[in-house]
Amino acid sequence: MSIPTPAPAATAAPESQKPSNFLRQIIESDLANGTYASRRWAGSPGDAAHHAAGAPDPAKIRTRFPPEPNGYLHVGHAKSICLNFGLARDYGGVCHLRFDDTNPEKEDQEYVNSIMDTVRWLGFDWSQPGNDQPYQASDYFGFMYRAAEALIEAGHAYVDEQSAEEMRANRGDFGKPGMDSPFRNRTPAENLARFRQMRDGVLPDGAAVLRAKIDMASPNINLRDPAIYRIKHATHHHTGDQWCIYPMYTFAHPIEDALEQITHSICTLEFEDQRPFYDWLLQRLIEGGLLASPPPHQYEFARLNLTYVVTSKRKLAQLVNEGKVNGWDDPRMPTIVGLRRRGYTPESLQLFAERIGVTKSDSWIDYSTLEGCLRETLEATAHRGMVVLDPVKLVLSNWDEVMGAGHLEPCTLPALPHPPEGTASPTRHFSIGKEVWIEREDFAEVPPKGYKRLFPGNKVRLKGGYVIECTGCTKDENGHITEVLATVVPDTKSGTPGADSVKVKAAITWVGVSDGVQAEVRMYDRLFVDAQPDAGGKDFLQALNPNSLKVVTAIIEPSLAHAQPDAKFQFERHGYFVADRLDHAPGKPVFNRAVGLKDSWGT
Repeated sequence: MSIPTPAPAATAAPESQKPSNFLRQIIESDLANGTYASRRWAGSPGDAAHHAAGAPDPAKIRTRFPPEPNGYLHVGHAKSICLNFGLARDYGGVCHLRFDDTNPEKEDQEYVNSIMDTVRWLGFDWSQPGNDQPYQASDYFGFMYRAAEALIEAGHAYVDEQSAEEMRANRGDFGKPGMDSPFRNRTPAENLARFRQMRDGVLPDGAAVLRAKIDMASPNINLRDPAIYRIKHATHHHTGDQWCIYPMYTFAHPIEDALEQITHSICTLEFEDQRPFYDWLLQRLIEGGLLASPPPHQYEFARLNLTYVVTSKRKLAQLVNEGKVNGWDDPRMPTIVGLRRRGYTPESLQLFAERIGVTKSDSWIDYSTLEGCLRETLEATAHRGMVVLDPVKLVLSNWDEVMGAGHLEPCTLPALPHPPEGTASPTRHFSIGKEVWIEREDFAEVPPKGYKRLFPGNKVRLKGGYVIECTGCTKDENGHITEVLATVVPDTKSGTPGADSVKVKAAITWVGVSDGVQAEVRMYDRLFVDAQPDAGGKDFLQALNPNSLKVVTAIIEPSLAHAQPDAKFQFERHGYFVADRLDHAPGKPVFNRAVGLKDSWGT
């Protein structure tokens, strides 16, 4: 894959739209000082001379989002995507999507496709004129190999044949310096010959590694001769069996950044201790004439720590593999495919990323912040609908006498209570007859103090319909309420002159028996009951919420029966729901609860 021709500079967002943070301050300073103004865009990966021959790079900055294609992205990645692509957009730059595919045993094309779909769904694009493909570390394997040989020839790398246990023991710890490998003082010629044997498949997996030769006594353990190449006789999903040695991520990452002319390489804080090696490696390759100056610079920000969530890929895989959830896209999962199926929108995740900001210190973000962003983005756009989740039949005993036997009265309500200025709300149509469904909790034979809904002698309004007066209920032999009884008050239909003739203290939602439709509604809640389920070495499986999913058979108003998959709605009084993007179908409506109308945790 070739590096594409540069994209024209993107239009920067207005200054008022740029929330200040330390990364923006760094970028603005670099732009003001012309730090990267001398960069040349050569159009394809090469060496220093190749880039020196290129034209000036029209992109003011270049950032990158570099996931490893070994799993599905989660909400923490959403923050990184919004940050890197957003900074490039706001400062007239380009953000590269790059797959760091240096670990062939764990990577798969399925994950590549999912990541590409996720980035696009979030509202971003990596395409540039002449090329719409993402970058891949494997495209640079040839250059990386040449760089490794150059380090060997310059005396900056050697082949180590200690066992993994010996290397671990000789590395030392924070209180003890490491010990030199017995292979550390081989000549460059010996190391080069042995490295080529590694490349040619002469040595088995684990027999040797190539290490950078830096300082075994360094207080930074990452500089104690880190491994930069290992043997893996494994088929790569992109390069096949071309290679049996693969670069380590810490070696590949800075090289990829340099070849792609990245200016600001933005990582999470766990890579802060790796930055000295990042800088060391680029400086050695610049000295050797393989890379051009100025090199990219790495900056670190705090990763997302979200309460009631785990984001460890291993633990997420465990949830899937042990059947604790129904796959990677289970709506309880913090994966982006799970959040999408839950009903989260790209706008809500972008708002979340902006709202939590960017800092260099770790902190916990409460899950309610994420939920609040979803409510905020759906409030103005989600069509309303009435749904009864725990239905009991309400019989209007005087309906036939007052309205006529079998009569169905048409009713309407706006789908959007507050449509955009200058537009009219769509209208929902439904009917009321002698029998309607109401929520079981809307009737109390003996009402508690302050109860304003149905109880004998009390009047309420059926929303969008008539005022009714409760007269009692019927029960089965076990004392279970089977029907609520009431009478309709004539001439009180909503929207008519008599609507206000009878004052009531409550209006309740309902669905007509005549046109209501059964639907499967999945009542999703948080997956864990512990705010930090895996903190301090806790067994996160012990914190699973046993009530994270309840499936009910609900009655929905007819307008909802025609919903398209992935359409979002506010079920009045219940919260925001989405038509399941996979299981919802004509004649088989399936809805997922995305979020309640308010945060019910801790209240």
